[in-house]
Amino acid sequence: MNTPPLLEVRDLIKHFPPSNHAAKDRPVRAVDGISFTLGEGETLGLVGESGSGKSTAGRALLRLIEPTAGEVLYRGENLLNVPRERMRMLRKEMQIIFQDPFAAVNPRRRLGNIVEEPFEIHGVGRREERRDKARKLLKKVGLSEDHMERYPHELSGGQLQRVGIARAIALNPRLIVADEPVSSLDVSIQAQVINLLSGLRRSLGIAFLFISHDMAVVEHFCDRVAVMYLGKIVEIAPRERLYAACRHPYTEALLSSIPTLDAGSKNHKVIQGEVPSAAAPPAGCAFHTRCPIREKRCQEETPALRQSTPGHFTACFLRE
Repeated sequence: MNTPPLLEVRDLIKHFPPSNHAAKDRPVRAVDGISFTLGEGETLGLVGESGSGKSTAGRALLRLIEPTAGEVLYRGENLLNVPRERMRMLRKEMQIIFQDPFAAVNPRRRLGNIVEEPFEIHGVGRREERRDKARKLLKKVGLSEDHMERYPHELSGGQLQRVGIARAIALNPRLIVADEPVSSLDVSIQAQVINLLSGLRRSLGIAFLFISHDMAVVEHFCDRVAVMYLGKIVEIAPRERLYAACRHPYTEALLSSIPTLDAGSKNHKVIQGEVPSAAAPPAGCAFHTRCPIREKRCQEETPALRQSTPGHFTACFLRE
């Protein structure tokens, strides 16, 4: 008997009401029908340019913003149908790490209080027990007990992101949405934080939806990779397969942007043109306005995700 995935997202849609500047009062189609699964302890990278809908997808599946349509099955239970009290209980098992560690904390609270907050919200333990748990969490993420009495402004970005990670793992979650968790950090600090997350994943068995635009970081951290463009997933595959033999032209361009010391080792593919507006996406394949191999069919029909090899799906007529 096959074990169901920890998380199954089916045709998730998030459209925002039009702003005053939206063309012809059309909704902004930030996430436009994406589907994927995530197994226990697995890490799935969700990649794409800024504005592709990655962060919106992560927040919508946690119901930090309410989806427009679709299904989000967590251990077989549709999160979009559960009442508020049940969702509150499930939030202990699903956490998020935000991109900006400074914006994610209350600057007026000491770090010990910040890490204790999940225990307070969910009524876990007495005050002294919560303090002890907070000390242990800070130590687990590489900080010391001395940090308990400090304020956020006294820490560096990397240190404060460790506080965010400590808070995220406080209630022993099964799933963490990591929304660009290292993009605001220096490169040397990025490596330290990624290594910390990798260690926590192995020791605690946490599954990650890892949202990023950095293909090199995703290659180091993730088991599988899903590529988003203008609200849709255009390719999804195991990491090794995607990096060795990707099929979608957009994925090819993203991979060719990874920095290398050998300038002659890559055939760099530069994407021409601007990303279309999510309020007025082009007909047919959304990428056809920038695609170097497009044909007439691409302008008229929308390609579906089709499997070419086991676990490797691509939405491209010319690469089926």
